[in-house]
Amino acid sequence: MTKQVPSVSVNYAANGSSTKSNELGMREMQEGAYEKRGEQYLLIKSPPASGKSRALMFIALDKLYNQGLRQAIVVVPEKSIGSSFNDEPLSKYGFWADWTVQPRWNLCNAPGGDDGKVGAVGKFLASDDKVLVCTHATFRFAVDKFGIEAFDDRLIAVDEFHHVSANPDNKLGTHLGALVARDKVHLVAMTGSYFRGDAEAVLSPEDEAKFDTFTYTYYQQLNGYKYLKTLDIGYFFYSGSYADDILKVLDPTEKTILHIPNVNSRESTKDKHREVEHIIDALGDWQGADPITGFQLVKTPEERVLRIADLVDDEPAKRDKVSNALKDPAHKNNRDHVDIIIALGMAKEGFDWIWCEHALTVGYRASLTEIVQIIGRATRDAEGKMRARFTNLIAEPDAAAEAVTEAVNDTLKAIAASLLMEQVLAPRFNFTPKTVKSGPVEGFDYGEGGYDPNKENVGFDEASGQFQIEIKGLVEPKSKEAKRICQEDLNEVITAFVQDKTTIERGLFDEELVPEELTQVRMGKIVGARFPELDAEDQEAVRQHAVAALNLTQKAKEIALSNCDDTETTGNTALIDGVRKFAMDVRELDIDLIDRINPFGEAYSILAKTMSEESLRQVQAVISAKKVQLSPDEARDLAKRAVKFKQERGRLPSITSPDPWEKKMAEGVAYLARMKQEAANG
Repeated sequence: MTKQVPSVSVNYAANGSSTKSNELGMREMQEGAYEKRGEQYLLIKSPPASGKSRALMFIALDKLYNQGLRQAIVVVPEKSIGSSFNDEPLSKYGFWADWTVQPRWNLCNAPGGDDGKVGAVGKFLASDDKVLVCTHATFRFAVDKFGIEAFDDRLIAVDEFHHVSANPDNKLGTHLGALVARDKVHLVAMTGSYFRGDAEAVLSPEDEAKFDTFTYTYYQQLNGYKYLKTLDIGYFFYSGSYADDILKVLDPTEKTILHIPNVNSRESTKDKHREVEHIIDALGDWQGADPITGFQLVKTPEERVLRIADLVDDEPAKRDKVSNALKDPAHKNNRDHVDIIIALGMAKEGFDWIWCEHALTVGYRASLTEIVQIIGRATRDAEGKMRARFTNLIAEPDAAAEAVTEAVNDTLKAIAASLLMEQVLAPRFNFTPKTVKSGPVEGFDYGEGGYDPNKENVGFDEASGQFQIEIKGLVEPKSKEAKRICQEDLNEVITAFVQDKTTIERGLFDEELVPEELTQVRMGKIVGARFPELDAEDQEAVRQHAVAALNLTQKAKEIALSNCDDTETTGNTALIDGVRKFAMDVRELDIDLIDRINPFGEAYSILAKTMSEESLRQVQAVISAKKVQLSPDEARDLAKRAVKFKQERGRLPSITSPDPWEKKMAEGVAYLARMKQEAANG
């Protein structure tokens, strides 16, 4: 039996702005990125399908012909993505040059292993040709062989940049660090998700500070589409075998990419071929395979013949036939070419099927990055496609199973992914402190009655997809880097926060939790570790901005879901109205109030409505069993907060205070005093 978790539904204006081209043939995102073409180190953060590949073509051509660079090397994670950089007649649409790659220099299309391709990189470096495309692996080996000096005066463009890591074990990250240190190349890094599933930093803070960032948000992209208006994100629980219940979430009338579970996951039956057969059998009667495409033909009970692409089949000839049929440019705009794609390791990053309406993933994926990439398969704009959705189908934790701890972890990770995606899909937040000098900002709509000088206001600019929110007591970032983080990188901070296992466990299941332990102490610790170069005041500013963005999105979601039957708050304004309503309903919107909200409260209430009582109790028991007492580090963090409390109130926090947060800070001070006394006593 499956149970539906109420999905968050984000609605957009579909005003067409992100798909219109300017006189140079550039869409809105590409135009914004091109404005920064003069930067030596440029990081482009932009969602899947927003046009990053073409944006790079424009930038690279300018660097080659107007900035004096000798060559451009485009580095992609896998061979299939190399096709995104095939020849493009850009002059046909108004640009001053065309993008051309000599066939011999598109190493993603070349036969043979990396050995021959590394040699080809050497030949390219010695030639007068301008552009080479290769995989991350080929580039790594080429740097090993020729040294970083060989790449001087060239543009290195790294697609899907989240594959890089600041971890010394990450070879590509090490090479890029060395190239930045030598400072003789230009680097353009592009990604749809500037975070990694393993929560490692992509770049070291000192290297990241050298990059100028261009960010184009999901909200800007989807708001500017022509057709797609609504995106739903949801997760479902099932018990037993997923293949038995698949039709409760798989709608055969929707164009769907179904990712079956990894064979090593607990959701897998360990026989992937049998799982595909089971799914096909559940959909209808098999009619054979199409001889040209290799697609499976299945007649549904309604007499409709589904065309199903099976990318799970290991037999190379069969899988290559299906894969090539999916890539056939002649059918790119043919909605009826295929109905359902069943995949395991394929059809994720860089896979382009504009008609996909439903990305259905069975089993938790170990990486939030992978989930963002999978969701990106459904967020293409296509005529007649007004709604798209992502569903994560997860096995409900079974109290009797040995793997219950693993099941609990998967559940927590799915919730973390959902929280992150809600954040990624929301408009951008700009927070300002409420002061006597505060006033309305031009271009922002402050709702009915307009701007109120006696209250904290919420303004929204639909064109740019940005909130302007006044918060009393908010610390403003002072340094250039802290301001950049608050404007550009809050989602990366929130990602680290929701991926922190202890944080999400306590936020969901610790009945004695004081929310400030998460919003102030845990988030403070994450910000301090991530941005050690910032001073204490700037770290506090980043912490406050990140907590405000997360908690206001959660409060807006809570209001939007509670009003889902209310036609006044549906449509494009549901989330916007939710943020505005929350700000109006409280006496004053101040940072202390925001810190007192448990960021996981709404996620827990959804979980409690949908998971069986027995499973929920079991999850609670597993997490409670691991509960640890206060650690010295946590006590020190609490004591620092206590010092701030004393500066503001003129007294230390009281252990007998009715305010749970004040009491918690006092416990931290007492714990440190005990440790000091014990050390003195030997």
